[in-house]
Amino acid sequence: MKVTAVGILVADIIAAELPKVASPGEVIFAPRGIKTRIGGHPANVSIDLVKLGLRGDDIAVIGAVGDDTYGRFIEETLAGYGIKTFLYKVSDVGTSKNLILVVKGEDRRFHVDVGANVKLDPIFVEEKISKLESDILYIGATGWLGNVDLKLPYFLKDAKERGQLTFVDIIAPYGKEWSYIIPSLAYTDIFHCNLVEASNIVGTNDLSSATKAFLDKGVKLVIITLGEEGLYARSKKWSIRMGAFKVNVIDPTGAGDAFCAGVIYELVRRRIEDIEDLGLDEALDILTYASAVGASATTKEGTTEGVERSFIDKLVEEQGDLLKKEAKTQVF
Repeated sequence: MKVTAVGILVADIIAAELPKVASPGEVIFAPRGIKTRIGGHPANVSIDLVKLGLRGDDIAVIGAVGDDTYGRFIEETLAGYGIKTFLYKVSDVGTSKNLILVVKGEDRRFHVDVGANVKLDPIFVEEKISKLESDILYIGATGWLGNVDLKLPYFLKDAKERGQLTFVDIIAPYGKEWSYIIPSLAYTDIFHCNLVEASNIVGTNDLSSATKAFLDKGVKLVIITLGEEGLYARSKKWSIRMGAFKVNVIDPTGAGDAFCAGVIYELVRRRIEDIEDLGLDEALDILTYASAVGASATTKEGTTEGVERSFIDKLVEEQGDLLKKEAKTQVF
């Protein structure tokens, strides 16, 4: 097993390229229709990894769903990609749903029912991840996982002792303070978030100060993605401030997950076992590729629909060299 992905599972209901959000009593027609798509960080990352070239049976997804139509939709979608699924099925709460409204030229508006995600059982998760023995343990959208969030330091510590790379991707927490994540950072190889999330955790929105704060707490590589402004990444040895690929954005939902999939794919392909061995030039190549994967996700409705290997390769070929050339790097 190469990758185990644990986290939230969601059915996304998406209306993209809306002319506006309807006023009370007003009817707005969705020009691109209303689509139902699979969502949730581990599902998105896993499907993107298959689209990039990993085998589905080298990937496992662990999460919670309700005993309902949306839960079956998620299970069948993942199975369609050959991904191994370990779903904790909840009878008294429905599958999580996210109503996503995307006004043309604006960022997404999320309306979320966290649903079964908060019911995910820590014992169920521990049993599965300990047996799968994957190379990389990815925890996606920690913050909505109920008691699993509180057990996260133990899961990550055990993963490190088994020699796994650990990758944590956070989301605005439900029913708890941002500080819950801090004990987990000591056992996190790669930590991904956006600038708002970083600021809420470490108390500053200065990129250099925020990333240093995470490094001081034990993270080996911090990546803060900045949407259309690119990203800032920092290890103890180097930092990279990179811009973004230029694409026609239809729906930005899932771009961060696709970016994470790009990083994971490159780590697997390059057989990187210790993040501290990652040099500046190799990191620059990995982040460029991952940025192209993230950009591709924005070109269609849904989290994974736009991720296509040929389109990503073309983006890298046409824009990648300039992106790397213009990147601001520093060696410590």
